[in-house]
Amino acid sequence: MHEYITDGAEIYRRSFATIRNEADLSALDHEQATVAVRMIHAAGEVDLAGDIALSPGLVPAARHALQSGAPILTDVQMVASGVTRRRLPSDNEVICLLGDPRVGDLARDLGTTRTAAAVELWRPVLDGAVVAIGNAPTALFHLLNLLAAEPELPRPAAVLGIPVGFIGAAESKKALADDAVSLGTEYLTVHGRRGGSAITCAAVNALADSREIM
Repeated sequence: MHEYITDGAEIYRRSFATIRNEADLSALDHEQATVAVRMIHAAGEVDLAGDIALSPGLVPAARHALQSGAPILTDVQMVASGVTRRRLPSDNEVICLLGDPRVGDLARDLGTTRTAAAVELWRPVLDGAVVAIGNAPTALFHLLNLLAAEPELPRPAAVLGIPVGFIGAAESKKALADDAVSLGTEYLTVHGRRGGSAITCAAVNALADSREIM
């Protein structure tokens, strides 16, 4: 018979201690490091720390937005499903519009992907929202282009742009880091090809509640 740790809280404690011992978090302040540790935990790779980039105001802006009841807008249902509802400070609504019946026609009219087209439907709920894109570079590019083209459009409080992939992912995340603050929002990303729903959800959950273990 195999022996193993069965206490979930102890597993978390040891995991986070290992991450803090092995990852280089020196470029991050305490609150930023708390978010990074959860992202590294989701990835299982301590060198992820070197690719995490965020604006100085990201953590306070995202936490204030969530505490104020702002919605979380996600590109795919996998991200929406990974948000731990009990961590949300104000019973925040988690919105994924990829399955909206308008998306198919909208994607064809715009000549883009369904995930990018769904971003168009965020307009009524974008003001002060926390955006969490963990899958589709096209959604992130579309959001950035939308904010650039329409200065009068309400701004999200924070954009967590962490799509994964080989085509467009790295480029979309660099564009986010380059443009987000000038477009009026704070940002968090992971440079390069790595990313995905698990890392994005970990970031959302860490921003929703700063406690590492619940």
